[in-house]
Amino acid sequence: MPTFKMTVSYDGTAFHGWQVQPGRRTVQEVLETALGSIVGTPTTCIASGRTDAGVHARGQVVSFRCDTLLTPQTIHRATNARLPFDVAVVSCESAADDFHANRDAIRKMYRYIILDGVRCPFSRLYALRSAYKLDEKAMAEAATSLLGTHDFHSFETNWPNRATSVRTITDVAVSREGDYIRIDIEADGFLYNMVRTIAGTLMNIGRGFWETDRMRTIIEAEDRTQAGPTAGAEGLYLMRVTYPDGM
Repeated sequence: MPTFKMTVSYDGTAFHGWQVQPGRRTVQEVLETALGSIVGTPTTCIASGRTDAGVHARGQVVSFRCDTLLTPQTIHRATNARLPFDVAVVSCESAADDFHANRDAIRKMYRYIILDGVRCPFSRLYALRSAYKLDEKAMAEAATSLLGTHDFHSFETNWPNRATSVRTITDVAVSREGDYIRIDIEADGFLYNMVRTIAGTLMNIGRGFWETDRMRTIIEAEDRTQAGPTAGAEGLYLMRVTYPDGM
C-alpha cells in the first residue's frame, strides 16, 4: 500500500481546527472526505501538527496510505476538484512506506501577523489588529532572547500529560511592512498556544508596557502568569514543515 506526502494550504476561519470532531467542520474531515471519494476507501490523514480553530496554514504537511494505482499528480488534481474553496492541495508526492508527517518532522515555522494601522475590513480574519502603534525594533530585540533551548512553560496554555516543555527555537525574526508586523518563529516543536503567547508578550513590549529585557525574565520564571496574553488565532499561520533530507 503506497504512502503519500501532501502539502495543504487552508484558511482556518470557518474550521474548528485540524482534528476531526463530531458535529464540527474540520480540515481533516473535509480532506479525508475528498480523498476517500477519489480512492474509493476511507483514508486517514496524519498532519504534522494540529492547528486550532481559526488558525491558518500555508504549508501543512499530511501523510496518508491508500490502496490505489493513481499517481500523485492525479490525486493532487482530483482532490483539489473536490475540496471546498478554503482548502487547497499545494503538492502531492510519493513517500517512503514509513513516512509519518508528525513523527518525522524536525522543525516547523510559524508566522504571526499584526496590523497596527488603520482598521482594515479585508484583513480582519487574517491579522490581529493592535489598537496601539508598536515598536517593532524593541520587539525584535526582545525576541532574540527566545533563541536556543529553553523551558518555555511560561508561554504554554496548560496541557495535561506533556512530557516536557523544553523546546529549541532555531530562528526568530520581527519585521515590518507598512502597517503590518510579522513575527516568524522556527523551532523543533511548539507547546500549545506557544506562538500566540509569544506574540502577545512581544506586543506588550512593542507598546512600551515592558522593557525588552523582560522577555528573558519571563522565560526564566517558567510561569504562565508572567507572560503576555494569548493573541488571537486569526493572525497565526503554519508556514512550513521541515523533514530530514530525502523525506
